[in-house]
Amino acid sequence: MGLTPAHAERGHALLGASKASQWINCPPSARAQEGIPDTRSEFANEGTAAHELSELILRSRLLGEMLDEAIAAFKRTSPYYNAEMEAAVAAYVEVVEERFMAAKARSADAAILFEAWLDFSAWVPEGFGTGDVVLIADGVMEVIDLKYGKGVPVSAIDNPQIRLYGLGAWSDYSYLYDIREVHGTIVQPRLDSVSTEALPIGELLQWAETVVKPAAVLAHAGKGDFAAGDHCRWCKIKGSCRARADANMAALAYEFRDPVTLSLEEIGSILHVAEQLSAWAKDVSDYAFTATKAGQQVPGWKLVEGRSDRKITDKNQAIQLFSEAGLVPEKYLKPPEILGIGKLESSIGKKELVEILGGLIVKPPGKPALVPETDKRPELNSVEGDFEGEDF
Repeated sequence: MGLTPAHAERGHALLGASKASQWINCPPSARAQEGIPDTRSEFANEGTAAHELSELILRSRLLGEMLDEAIAAFKRTSPYYNAEMEAAVAAYVEVVEERFMAAKARSADAAILFEAWLDFSAWVPEGFGTGDVVLIADGVMEVIDLKYGKGVPVSAIDNPQIRLYGLGAWSDYSYLYDIREVHGTIVQPRLDSVSTEALPIGELLQWAETVVKPAAVLAHAGKGDFAAGDHCRWCKIKGSCRARADANMAALAYEFRDPVTLSLEEIGSILHVAEQLSAWAKDVSDYAFTATKAGQQVPGWKLVEGRSDRKITDKNQAIQLFSEAGLVPEKYLKPPEILGIGKLESSIGKKELVEILGGLIVKPPGKPALVPETDKRPELNSVEGDFEGEDF
């Protein structure tokens, strides 16, 4: 089954909601990326497939549409469908169903929209986006967004993308209902994360007028100052951006003062700098590699053949030859092993795996890791206390 236009071919505005963090914090970056083609990864295609399956199931359950055959066809033909997607989509669908029931409890004529076109051009020139799910009821309007990826945790709190979706939904549909609050919810099922930000409509509109609108005017005109930050993560010019280079080179100019040994306060600052530099160095390296591979010259650097490991081209034939040579299997065959937990869940199913193994599945404490204090995981009291009896 191919990817449907509703999901795979969504229109992308210059100042779209998905890029809001970039153009709000770094207005000229929008025009600077204009004309650079988007690149789709298998992860993006996988996420699109999860959105497509979710919509089919939700339309079937909540709107009564006859989609059983379409759902079965998707599961049978999609190269991205597996047990993990089934479980993740089920978790997302459950959240949407619960929120829709809550909306209907507030308002008997509550409505649910899928893949809703949301227009926030009153604040952002030519600004629009597509909301996965929009719930409209008296008192509260809610926009729900599915994030299928698990590489980067995403929260709805202070999230400009989900806020712009909420703004567009309110602008388009508030004339039908008495909306006093706009809720933005992000569901990231593969990380077991559901986050919601509830904003009074007055607070959302104030944010739109004082933060979004001024930045959008600059961004649309290609004006303003370039600024580096966390928003650089998905920028198309992050590997060659001069503002980002200047920010990181400034970080390199850290002045080491007396005494000879660094204090823990200084070490803490340096760790943040090192993390920032590491990410930047990788982006610059990737940019240089892509340019060189395309035939451009990066002075002082060249492409060479990397290291590779020897491999057997036909393992079945190799086993036959080993056997014919009179070797005992122990000399060339690896004993069967149980798959890892993740692969077992994908092949058997999360619920079924727990039912079969029960208490045999445990999660020992993870190895201690030093992270910034903004990390949401709870702080350990001490390695000695929290990891007593563990062998690392």
